Amino acid sequence: MEYKKAILIIRNKDYALDGMRSALGLAVENMYAYAHLLDTQIDKLDDNNLDRLEMLRDMEGEIYSNVKANQETNGFEAMSLEELGEKLREMTVVIPYGII
Repeated sequence: MEYKKAILIIRNKDYALDGMRSALGLAVENMYAYAHLLDTQIDKLDDNNLDRLEMLRDMEGEIYSNVKANQETNGFEAMSLEELGEKLREMTVVIPYGII
C-alpha cells in the first residue's frame, strides 16, 4: 500500500497553528503530512505546539518555512519557494490553508 503525501501551504499567520495541527491530524491518519509557512512569520511556539511539532516529526512529517525567523525561533526546516515547487511534485494532495 502506498501512503498518500499531503502538504498544507499556509500564508496567513492567523491560521498557522491550526494548519500545523491539521498536518499532525493527517499524519495520524497514516498520511505523510507536511506544512509550509510561506512568507509568514509566527511567534515563538509554546510547549504544547512544540510537542505537536515533535509528534509530527516522529511520524516522518515536517514544518517548513521560507522565513528565516521561523527557522531560528521555532526550528522549522528551511525551504525556499523553488524547493517548495519541487516538493509539490511529490505530493498526492496540496492544501492551500487559511486563505482569506
